[in-house]
Amino acid sequence: MTHYFPSHRGGVEAVAWQIASRLAATGAAEIAWHASDTDPPPPEAAGLRHVPARSFNFVERLLGVPFPLWSPAALTKLSRAVRESDVVHLHDCLYVPNVVAWLSAALAGRPVVVTQHVGFIPFRNPLLRMLLAAANRLLGKRVLGRAAQSVFVSDVVLQYFQRFVRFRRPPVRIANGVDCTTFHPADARARVELRARLGVEARTPLFLFAGRFVEKKGLHILQRLAHDFAQVRWIFAGWGPLDPARWGLHNVAVRRDLTQAELAPLYQAADLLVLPSVGEGFPLVVQEAMACGTPALVSDETAAGCPEAAGVLLHESLAGGDPAGRWHARIEELLSRRDVLAALRPRAAEFARATWSWERTVERYAEILGEAARLECR
Repeated sequence: MTHYFPSHRGGVEAVAWQIASRLAATGAAEIAWHASDTDPPPPEAAGLRHVPARSFNFVERLLGVPFPLWSPAALTKLSRAVRESDVVHLHDCLYVPNVVAWLSAALAGRPVVVTQHVGFIPFRNPLLRMLLAAANRLLGKRVLGRAAQSVFVSDVVLQYFQRFVRFRRPPVRIANGVDCTTFHPADARARVELRARLGVEARTPLFLFAGRFVEKKGLHILQRLAHDFAQVRWIFAGWGPLDPARWGLHNVAVRRDLTQAELAPLYQAADLLVLPSVGEGFPLVVQEAMACGTPALVSDETAAGCPEAAGVLLHESLAGGDPAGRWHARIEELLSRRDVLAALRPRAAEFARATWSWERTVERYAEILGEAARLECR
């Protein structure tokens, strides 16, 4: 269960695709993947069947919050599928279809495994902050607490829910993997050629943002930084309501609808990934950038989601007054010492290769889902 299919271009869906497709390829399970029909499903493969659900996506269009609502017929079909399953795997706990799947599983006595990607998001809108906090404590507490196994992708998200959730079994953290055949470093000559294709000279700093153009990604901070550092070329790879193309800045370029293969050269060419995001654990784009040898500057909260990366990950605070001012000072420092970024490239790539593997991640999920299925059979 995910809210969208991978063609929606979100991190949660991309992770779910890696787990589901690789798990099905092992022959260990027959998987039916239910998600909204707002975007086309990926190609079907042996052991993996896609079930698009009739849905309405007006919340995301109006507020930039990904929260699809399914039709009654789609929810009925979902409940029937849950009853026919051996185990239910939910990605995140608050989406309405996921809650319906959880309730159906409880009534049918089917075990549920939840992978929780997102924690608390400090929206600037106080109503959204209040609604999310209440939903986590009312629904999230029950869905995660009663799951056969709760899995977290980062320490920060785990620590947030540990404050108020009593888990049936000790929760586990499983880091997302990285496809190092797609995301890998380019040598110096190849980087020069990539930058030339982008119209960026070797001496011009090139900074990259990858992700949805929404509030929690820190677009308001990035707008100020792009304005302040006119000598830097900024590429924004993604989509969403807070479109950087509307800023009217000559040093900003927007790239939309990129595949993984099209995104990798941008990581390889960039000098720095800049991601002042909150409330999303440890984003996959940070891992992909580092696998390409590109240093990443993230929030303190994001860095805390992967403490083992402390030696190769740049981070800055978003707390208190004027966070954009602190990020400005940090980037100014990095621009004055570009040798620091250059020296970090091989270390970041080596760390990513040694630490993040989809093969190991999927093996762990196979163990967890298999054990949950055996619980149902007892």
